[in-house]
Amino acid sequence: MSGLPLIIVLGLLFLAAALWYRGRDMREASGLPPGNVIYTDTGTWRPNSDVLHASEFRLVGKPDYLVEQNDGTIIPVEVKSSLAPETPWDGQVLQLAAYCLLVEFNYGVRPPYGILQYKDRAFAVDYTDDLEADLLDLLDEMRATRQEFDPEPDHAERRRCAACGVRDACDRRLA
Repeated sequence: MSGLPLIIVLGLLFLAAALWYRGRDMREASGLPPGNVIYTDTGTWRPNSDVLHASEFRLVGKPDYLVEQNDGTIIPVEVKSSLAPETPWDGQVLQLAAYCLLVEFNYGVRPPYGILQYKDRAFAVDYTDDLEADLLDLLDEMRATRQEFDPEPDHAERRRCAACGVRDACDRRLA
């Protein structure tokens, strides 16, 4: 009988080691950079109602992952369900740039790059001053177009407002 606790302890240690190795392999396959995941919006772990927002730019968003590296750098990761194109689509690069801007505004740390993770491949996209300028130009253009054609969005549908992913950051949400 005295050998039974030892067998149980050894079995648990083996199980812990197997799970640790499996987790490491899954992490590498996920395309996430090394570091701690500090934010996720994939719904895999838990629902996330936290919305990143930059009111100065009238921008809100929910990146799939934010990974904080050992040096304090925060890297946004956007996961795409499709196979990778030859080069990332401009719209997806600008979406990632928006997440970089939101990270800088919300965490006070400018990401040097972000990651677009496709099913079969990942792209590290440098967050340069030129890319930020392109993003800000696009946001200005979108605001001008919106004011020209739809100055006040319809917020009369309570059900639609309640289900909105950026409701918490909206200054016109319905009660």
